[in-house]
Amino acid sequence: MKKILVAGGMGYIGSHTAVELVSAGYEPIIVDNLSNSSESMLEPLEKLCGMRPKFYKADIRDRAAMDKVFAENEIDAVIHFAGLKAVAESVSMPIEYYENNINGTLVLCEAMRAAGCKKLVFSSSATVYGPTNEPPYTEDMPTSATNPYGWTKVMIEHILEDICTADPEWKVLSLRYFNPIGAHESGLIGEEPNGIPNNLFPYIARVASGKFDHLKVTGNDYPTPDGTGVRDYIHVVDLATGHIAALKRLDEQNGYDAINLGTGKGSSVFDVLHAFEKACGRELPYKIYPRRPGDLAFSFANVDKAKRLLGWTAKYDMDRMCADGWRYIEHVSK
Repeated sequence: MKKILVAGGMGYIGSHTAVELVSAGYEPIIVDNLSNSSESMLEPLEKLCGMRPKFYKADIRDRAAMDKVFAENEIDAVIHFAGLKAVAESVSMPIEYYENNINGTLVLCEAMRAAGCKKLVFSSSATVYGPTNEPPYTEDMPTSATNPYGWTKVMIEHILEDICTADPEWKVLSLRYFNPIGAHESGLIGEEPNGIPNNLFPYIARVASGKFDHLKVTGNDYPTPDGTGVRDYIHVVDLATGHIAALKRLDEQNGYDAINLGTGKGSSVFDVLHAFEKACGRELPYKIYPRRPGDLAFSFANVDKAKRLLGWTAKYDMDRMCADGWRYIEHVSK
C-alpha cells in the first residue's frame, strides 16, 4: 500500500482527500500544524476511513520534523495543502503569507529531495489567472494575481516548475481549484472556517443555521444574468477525487504540469443561495451591498485538460453540493 504524505491534511480539502485516499487503496500520513484545524478531526476520519490515519502535529517549515516524518514512513508521494489562505488577511499580513506559504513549500521540497521522494501534487488556485484573462480559463494562459495570497500561488508554481526543469526526476502537478463547497455525504466532515467566513458558501450556511441574520450580497449590478457574480463551484469530494487521479497521473508524466479542477460551469450568488434554500427548506434573508474592489463578474474553468490527462470530471451538481453542506451543518449543530 503506497503511503501518501498529506500536508495540511486536517483541513477542509485535506480531510476529504484523506478519506478518498483510503477508499482508493492508499495510506494517508497526515502532517498539520492545526493553525486552522483541530486534532478532533481524527475521530470522524477514523469512522470514515475504517482506520485512524497516522498523524503528526508539525509545521512543514520545521525541517527536523519533516525529516522525521520521511524517516519513519516510506512516502511514495506528497499532496501539499498546507498554507495560509485568506485573501483579505493576506493583504494586511503580506510578510506572514509569503514567509509561511513560500518558505513552507521550500522546506517541504528540501525534505522530499533528501528522502528521495520527488512526486508532488500541489494545491494551487484559480486566483493565478489574475484580473485580465477572460473565462473560461485555460492552463496555458499567463498567470498573475491581485493579492499576496494569490501571488504566493503564482510564485510557488514557478518554483515547482523550476525544480522540475533542474532535476528531471521530479514529477509535479499543480491543481488549480475553483470554488470548493459542500461536505462529505455522511455529514461527519465539512467546512467550518474560523471567524467570519471569507467565502460565499460558509457564509450562507451560517445564515441558515441562525448564526448570521442575513447574507451580504456584494454587488447586484454585474453584467451577469441576475446581476450577481458568477463562479465555478465544485463539490469538495469531486475535488478530492481529482487528487487521486492526479496521483495516478504522476506515475505516467515527467516534469511539471498544471491542471484546472472545476465543473466548467458558472453559478451566480443567487443560484447558490436558492439551491441552499431548497436544501434547508426555507427562504434565507439577504441584503445588497456595494461590490468589493477587484471582484470579477465571471470566473469559471475550461476543464478539457483534466478530462484528457486525468480521466476526471466533476460529478455533483449545485443541489447536491448544498444538500451535503446543509447535512454537515445539521450534524455539527446537534
